[in-house]
Amino acid sequence: MIRYTFSLLILVLFALVAQQFIPALTGLFNSRLLLVTLVFLCASVTVRTPVMLVLAFICGFLWDAQTTLGPPGGDPEVYKYPAESLRFGYSIILYGVIGFLMQGIQPLFREGKWQFSTILTGISIFVYLIAEYLMINFVRGGFIFPRATLYQIIFTSTLTMLFSPLVFWILFTIAGRFGHEIRFEGLKKKRRRRAIA
Repeated sequence: MIRYTFSLLILVLFALVAQQFIPALTGLFNSRLLLVTLVFLCASVTVRTPVMLVLAFICGFLWDAQTTLGPPGGDPEVYKYPAESLRFGYSIILYGVIGFLMQGIQPLFREGKWQFSTILTGISIFVYLIAEYLMINFVRGGFIFPRATLYQIIFTSTLTMLFSPLVFWILFTIAGRFGHEIRFEGLKKKRRRRAIA
C-alpha cells in the first residue's frame, strides 16, 4: 500500500510536468487535457479515503501554486478573464469534492466495472470546471457565462475522459507491480452466491 501510494505521488508529479507541454486545442474552444486532474480522479477510486484526501491536498496545492506563481490571475491561456482575487487553496477543496464523487462508485470499480469510473471522470471534471468558473464569477461580483466557455468546459471534460482508460491501465500495471489489490474478486463471488440463493 505504501509503495503504491508513493508511486501515485510520483505519477502526479510527472503529470504536473507533462501538463506544461500540453497545448490548448484552439479548434475546440481552447479546450485542453487536464492531466493532473485526470491522474487524481483515476487514482482516487483505487485508494481509501485518507489517501484520497492527501492526494487532493497535494494536487490542489500544486495546481494553485502553478497558477499563482505564474501571471496574475493564472495562465491567460487557461483563464480568459483573470481573477486576481481568487484565493490560494480553493483547488484543494474542489479536488476533495470531486475525489469524494469518485469514491462513491468505488464498490463498482472494485468489482471490475471501470467503465462507470471513466464516465464519472468526465462528469467530475465538468463539475470541477463549472464550480471553478462560478467561483470566479462570484469573486468578480457578476455572472457572465458565454456559450464559448460552456463549450470549452464540455470539450475539456470529454477530452480528459477519453484518456482515462489509459490512466486506469497505468494504475492497474503499477498496482500489479507493487502487489496493491485494486479489484476485489471476492465481491463478485459473494454477489453470485446471493443471486443463486
